[in-house]
Amino acid sequence: MSKITAAITAVGAYVPEFVLTNKLLETMVDTNDEWITSRTGIKERRILKDKDKGTSFLAIQAALDLLKKSGTNPQDIDMVLVATATPDMPVAATAVYVATQLGAVNAFAYDLQAACSSFLYGMSTAAAYIESGRYKKVLLIGADKMSSIIDYTDRATCIIFGDGAGAVLFEPNTEGLGLQDEILRSDGVGREFLKIEAGGSLMPPSHDTVDNKQHFVFQDGKTVFKYAVSNMADVSEKIMQRNNLTHNDVNFLVAHQANKRIIDATSSRMGVDESKVLVNIEKYGNTTSATLPLLLSDFEHLFKKGDNLIFASFGGGFTWGSIYLKWAYDKK
Repeated sequence: MSKITAAITAVGAYVPEFVLTNKLLETMVDTNDEWITSRTGIKERRILKDKDKGTSFLAIQAALDLLKKSGTNPQDIDMVLVATATPDMPVAATAVYVATQLGAVNAFAYDLQAACSSFLYGMSTAAAYIESGRYKKVLLIGADKMSSIIDYTDRATCIIFGDGAGAVLFEPNTEGLGLQDEILRSDGVGREFLKIEAGGSLMPPSHDTVDNKQHFVFQDGKTVFKYAVSNMADVSEKIMQRNNLTHNDVNFLVAHQANKRIIDATSSRMGVDESKVLVNIEKYGNTTSATLPLLLSDFEHLFKKGDNLIFASFGGGFTWGSIYLKWAYDKK
């Protein structure tokens, strides 16, 4: 019997219609287009303006896109994972609601939270379920409504983040395609540098926490940048070495879209040509859990069966890692 690997067999995506440009941000905070673009590579980001819609809406739309394009029956899905840092609400998992709304009545579901590394960690989790032989179809969705936790008077964070969602379907493969290897890491030293201070068990919500704006994202940009550059590049280089891959063997780098300079540093360390580095940060900003699947959706037309893709991410906590995956299909 051939070894079972976990392959991505379909992708889907969704971004809201409203476009928040750098020019529009200039009217909201003390910043300008040139400053934002030169330091981050971001030109615009999408925002879900409807206050009655949360991350679940984004996730459902991305999943529906995947189901429609692939012709997948939601009743055949065994499991739904939603990677997110912005669940609809505490306790009641967003993934459970998403699965029900999709009609995935035979699936079990839960959320996975590892900040900007959530989707990468989700790939590892989904693959493990498939490789066990117990499940045949695992739907992994990366979705975040970052605008719900951003202070739009804080120029250090409001220029970076956007809203969006992407979805992939993992299925068994016996051709040696799919997920090949992973290096996943974490370090609690990052706990204080990228966080939302209030709202958890350590600091429950109160009038004071709301008044003090402690329910918004705080980021020590310089420290996060330093750790992200070194760690993301390090694991990406190591996974190539461990699998005897040269820069010529890598077809595409699928890197978390947090900052163009971090992406460039990672690709430089890997020796990967710029033409192989997938970038859409200029359109969406940092959509946290959605950056990797949005890249897959935007550039799916370029992938060929057997292509070597290196995924890399870095997130708050700190969490980071790299995954080596062989693409499993040619787009029809």
